[in-house]
Amino acid sequence: MSTTTESHRADGKKALHASTKVLTRGYDPQLSLGSARPAVFRSSTYVFPSPEAAERAFSVASGRSRKAEGEDVALIYMRLNHPNAEILEDQMVPLEHGAEAAAVFNSGMAAIMTALTCFLAPGDSLVYTIPVYGGTQHLIHQFLEPWGVHGLAVPAGHMRELEESITAAHRLRAVLIETPANPTMRMTDIRKVVACAQKQQQPVVVMVDNTFLGPAFQHPLALGADLVLYSATKYLSGFSDMLAGAALARNEELIARMKARRIVFGNILPPDECWLLDSRLPTVSLRMNRASKNAQRIAERLAKHPKVEQVHYPSLFTDPEQVSIRDAQCDYPGALFSMELRGGKPAAFDFLRHLKLCRNAVSLGGVETLACHPKTTTHSPLSDEEMALAGITDGLVRVSVGIEDWRDLLEDFDYALGRI
Repeated sequence: MSTTTESHRADGKKALHASTKVLTRGYDPQLSLGSARPAVFRSSTYVFPSPEAAERAFSVASGRSRKAEGEDVALIYMRLNHPNAEILEDQMVPLEHGAEAAAVFNSGMAAIMTALTCFLAPGDSLVYTIPVYGGTQHLIHQFLEPWGVHGLAVPAGHMRELEESITAAHRLRAVLIETPANPTMRMTDIRKVVACAQKQQQPVVVMVDNTFLGPAFQHPLALGADLVLYSATKYLSGFSDMLAGAALARNEELIARMKARRIVFGNILPPDECWLLDSRLPTVSLRMNRASKNAQRIAERLAKHPKVEQVHYPSLFTDPEQVSIRDAQCDYPGALFSMELRGGKPAAFDFLRHLKLCRNAVSLGGVETLACHPKTTTHSPLSDEEMALAGITDGLVRVSVGIEDWRDLLEDFDYALGRI
């Protein structure tokens, strides 16, 4: 996989590659006593160089005016902005193809909540694909809908139904896609969604939760999406030891609006977490590539196991439309797969109970391999009807493959399957 493009700078020289920018962009060692890597700035408040600088800083932070190109705006207060957040946001941008700006949050849910409440108001409609992360669906049902937003759920990959819903929705303001879907791995055609949204009379923000495949293997902004959302807790961080969220956009105006809303919510990522996450960014592609190779080897072998009814994984797609979407918008299949076990819930529980190397936990994207039973954990708030519509069954187990030796993991899975 290549993260490079043949773009050129204004002076005619080739632009730096993303893997170089993430280590060099947005940080001046001379502002940190010559430290080769960013230090941690824990100050809660910052001293203004002048009253005029303070006035300008508040105007920009509140969204009343925009920062000019090359302008150095004073810092204010940790809830509004701080050096580690600015460094992290700047160094995150080159990893996401097509991004011009980023905002970081104290969890993935904080990023999703801020985005949805920023671009939706009571009386508006939101079209979203299902299955979707359980926390996102809970947010839609328990907060947005009582608040007055009309949520329209469409099964992932049902492109005709999705386009019809976008066209028919009253006061549609946003479309939220999670692709691949959690936990069934069904994919949605980002280009088609963008094309349909752009035909509407009113502006529609197309958001993509890119946590499963981004930023290494899928590039929604390059496909026309307006906003990319991440649980940075997962692959961006990669070690299951912190919470973080992120949003990136082609249009800096969208990020500026989200940062203004972030001030109100107070959900900016704190300095220590920003420093820690920034140190992980240069290895994202390395970790994701190793985990993806492991997952593909394991998934394709488990698909032949007699106690496995089906494995949901991009390289194993048989539906022509899903294959077409995969080939058009994904560089590699990623490190997540789900498998339907023969025997339903008892079989799934037996499998999880007998794993030795793989841990029974609900997160994903770490260097360690994790597995869970979505119907009773991550997606348990869904109704039976929603479960059936989303394709979440009693025998479904989701696996996030890490960077261990794939042969050891396969042996672990074979042993657990044999104990069912």
